[in-house]
Parts: sequence; C-alpha cells; structure tokens
Amino acid sequence: MTETQIEDEKLPPRELQARPSQRLKDARWVLFTAGVVLILLWAVFRVPLLAVLCGFFAVFLAAALGPRRSDAVRALQLENKRDLRRMWPGTGIKVTADALPMPCFIADGRGITRYVNTLARDQYPAVRPGDPISFGLRTPSLLEAFDRARSQGTVERIEWTEKVPTESWFEASIAPIYLPSLKPGQPEPAMPDFLLVALRDLTEQRRLERMRTDFVANASHELRTPLASLTGFIETLQGPAKDDARARERFLGIMLEQANRMRRLIDDILSLSRIELKAHVRPDKLVDLREAVRHTNDALSPLARELGMEVHVEVPEQEAVVRGDRDELIQVTENLVENALKYGSTGKRVDVSVRPQASGQGWVLTVRDYGEGISSEHLPRLTERFYRVDVASSRAMKGTGLGLAIVKHILTRHRARLDIESQPGQGAAFSITFPADGQTGVATAR
Repeated sequence: MTETQIEDEKLPPRELQARPSQRLKDARWVLFTAGVVLILLWAVFRVPLLAVLCGFFAVFLAAALGPRRSDAVRALQLENKRDLRRMWPGTGIKVTADALPMPCFIADGRGITRYVNTLARDQYPAVRPGDPISFGLRTPSLLEAFDRARSQGTVERIEWTEKVPTESWFEASIAPIYLPSLKPGQPEPAMPDFLLVALRDLTEQRRLERMRTDFVANASHELRTPLASLTGFIETLQGPAKDDARARERFLGIMLEQANRMRRLIDDILSLSRIELKAHVRPDKLVDLREAVRHTNDALSPLARELGMEVHVEVPEQEAVVRGDRDELIQVTENLVENALKYGSTGKRVDVSVRPQASGQGWVLTVRDYGEGISSEHLPRLTERFYRVDVASSRAMKGTGLGLAIVKHILTRHRARLDIESQPGQGAAFSITFPADGQTGVATAR
C-alpha cells in the first residue's frame, strides 16, 4: 500500500457519523453563539420573536442531524491512518534501506518483516516480507536484541559467530524508527513503528586479524631455530673460523640450507594466509581432476626418480569435472603426492587414482603410499599447523609442517572431505571426496 493510498483510506460511513447527542455536544459553542446573535436581533432590531425561535430551531436541527464528524470519530480516523502507516514503510524508508551497502530488513513493531533491500534478498532468501523476521533469521542472540529494541526503543548492536559451513563472524545493528505524528502534540507510542535491522559480515576482517596473529606466533616459533643457526655460524666465521677455508665452505652450505628452510616456511605461511582469506567463497569454475593429476605427475617425476620411487596414475577416460580452483587443486595434489614420496619411500611406490563415488555422484581422488604408515593417535592432528609425527624426519625432508594444513583449508573452500587411513607398516591413503558437479563416468585403468 502506498502513502497516497494510506492518506485516501476512509472509514465506513456509519463509523464516521456521530450520534445526535454527540453532535450537539460537539456543537455546543455554535448553538450558544447562534442564540446570542438571535437574542440581539430580537432586542436591537425588533425581529419578530417567532422568526428568532424558528432560526434557532433551524440551527439546532442542523447541528443535531447534519453530517458532522465528532472529535472522537476524527481521533479514531487518525489512529486508523497511523495504524495503516505503521503496517508498510513509506517510499523514503525503502529508498534509504536500498542505499545502504549492507543487507537490511525493515520489520514492524510486531516483528513482521515489511521490506527487504536488494542485498538482503540475494544473501538471505529465507527472509520474506509478510513473514515474522524470526522465520528467516534464527540466531538467538539476534532475536533477543530485536526484542529489546522493540520493547525498549533502544539501539542494539551485537556480534555472533557461525560455524557451518565455515567459521564466519557477523554484526547486527537494530535501530527503532518512529513515524511523524499525524496530530501535533500527540505523544510517541511506546513501541517503535518500524525497526531497521542491518547486518555486516565481519569474516574477512576477523580472518585478517587471525592471519596476523598466527603469522607472528607461528613464524616466530619456527624461524627461531634457523635464525639461531645462522647467527651461530656467522659468529664462528667472524671469529675462530675466520681463516679456515674448509670450515667456511661447510658452514656456508649449512647456512644456505637454513636460509632455504626459512624461505619455504614463509612461502607456506603466506600461501596458507591467502587461502584463508577466501575460505568462505566457493570457487565457481569447472576443473578436470585428470589434468591436476597429470600436471602433478609431470612436476614431481624428478623427485620420484631421485628417491627411487614409482608413481602409478589411474584416471577415468572421460572428464572428472568438479567445481574448483585449478591452481589450488594442483597444489593439493602436489602436496599429497610429495608427502607420499618423501615419507613413504620405503614402499617404493605411490598410487594416484581418480574414481567416481559409489553412488555415481561426485569424484574421489586418492593418493596411497606403501611406506611405514602412521599410528592412529596421530591421524586426527595431521592437518594441524606445524604438527609433525616425527620432527627430525620432517626437517630432514625439508618439510615445514604446513602442507596438510594448506590441503585442509583448500578442501574446506571446495566443500570437499578429506579421509585418512593408515596403519603402522601398511602405508597411508589420503582420499578426497568432491561433491557432484559435472558429468560422472566409470573409472578405467590407464
């Protein structure tokens, strides 16, 4: 209903017309004035008494029977008009809500959604005008703040966290809106006419803060050892080994190794940080898993030959299409295959396969080695940052402890699931299940 329609809204005729007694009460000053005037006409201008009485009687009948609205009826009409205005927000309020750079909802004093701006319609399709706002926004703390703003007329601001599908942070501001009174001097109602609910996504801001905190904490811990080594060797070269050519060559080789370790560590931390920044944004491109596997096989062939390992690849004949980021999926595959080559070298073989799920919907990428395996107590923590089953072995293999953490965060963004199966002495299998998106086929050995 538009504002013009609200102004034109009329009450039923019977409700608008007052009773005769009420009309006489409302016209009492008119009757008094008419009586005084008629008496003056009779006394001063000698108007016949009968004419004076007939005139007063005519005024009396007009006041009693004429189509006059009483003050009570007019007050009722104003109240009804106000109720209509409180039902749907005016054009000005809607334009203002659309101009705000965040999802906004406008609800009336009863908690019924009356308007949803463009951003909110895209991000919160469950919130529809005409439904209670609690139908679409089910966060308890948000609904409690809404009730406080509605009952007390105060501005409320809250923050909350959601864990599904990824950890996200949000802020809500709830402000009461009072419409101008139709009658001057009329007091404001106890309950606001409307409430503006504005939501803001704080996820990126919180992730940036966490990224900086994690970088400082983890980097300072992991960089301390190579920095201490570099400092010690530099002091030695400046002092006792200043003129020792053999010691200088050996120390410089160790220093280069420690510098490369710090470079790899910083590269992995930055890579992990970049992935975390867009963890809540799902990729929108289609990628063939076969391409990622073949690219990884070509890239890691020199490492496999160096370690005396063989990589067996099994992919389907037709495309294994998933929705994802090509570079990130290649990074996942390379991390898993590289770990299998380094830590499963005793098995002399790594199998990489792409198969459809048993249901025929989606794909499963599996990387399996036949090395020493991993004890069950370590499996739940393998994807933690800087967690190592064997610290000495990891550092000997030039690992940073961030490879599987990067894999986990990439797969979270792709809505994929990582399963790890391993037993000591029987190798390990890392399986990634991708949701269905694209054509499926039957896997055949190649």
